[in-house]
Amino acid sequence: MRQVILDTETTGLEPSQGHRILELAAVEVCNRKLSGNRFHRYLNPERESDPGALQVHGLTSEFLSDKPKFAQVAGEFLDFIEGAELIIHNAPFDIAFLNAELSRLQRGAMAQYCAGVVDTLAMAKELHPGKRNNLDALCERYGVNNAKRTLHGALLDAELLAEVYLAMTRGQESLMIEVAAEMRAAARVIPQTRRAFVVLRASVEELAEHTAQLERINQSSKGKCLWLSLGATA
Repeated sequence: MRQVILDTETTGLEPSQGHRILELAAVEVCNRKLSGNRFHRYLNPERESDPGALQVHGLTSEFLSDKPKFAQVAGEFLDFIEGAELIIHNAPFDIAFLNAELSRLQRGAMAQYCAGVVDTLAMAKELHPGKRNNLDALCERYGVNNAKRTLHGALLDAELLAEVYLAMTRGQESLMIEVAAEMRAAARVIPQTRRAFVVLRASVEELAEHTAQLERINQSSKGKCLWLSLGATA
């Protein structure tokens, strides 16, 4: 199964207020392993970042001024995610921004290009109710090294989220392994202990009574007693 772990950095919190994506990153996971394929672009958002957002990502307008606009990388990005299941932390936020960018280009919505979206924030809240479930907290909980995460960056966050997601869902894999092991154990043939059987032979009187009974059966069946006929030819 092909999955793409995705993250964005933006100029603010609300695409409805004209805020834009300024960094976009995605890493590919195939059959629960990082493939090494990734998509990463800094983007010129054509506007300033809110002060609060700038403190989070640290990407200044000067740094982004010569970077491509979303329209210039949209085709390459959509090709990269085509048909994959997207794994996103707080997915409604990123999807809303991506849909707004696609709408500006009249290229539909994300649902047209991917096989579905998994929100790891919703998953974490279900697994760990009442606990902190941001990416830093999940890295600590699942033993993922996030020492390089001094600022939010889309590529680093996508790579960290990939490790967290694989750790969060490892129980599903373990369950299948345990079930398979139980099935193998049940299928094994356990050798039975050999026992000595005692053979009790019929007495002369018992044999005579048995023969008389067969004769009676033979008479009532008009000579069709199989035991007598088989005994005669043995």
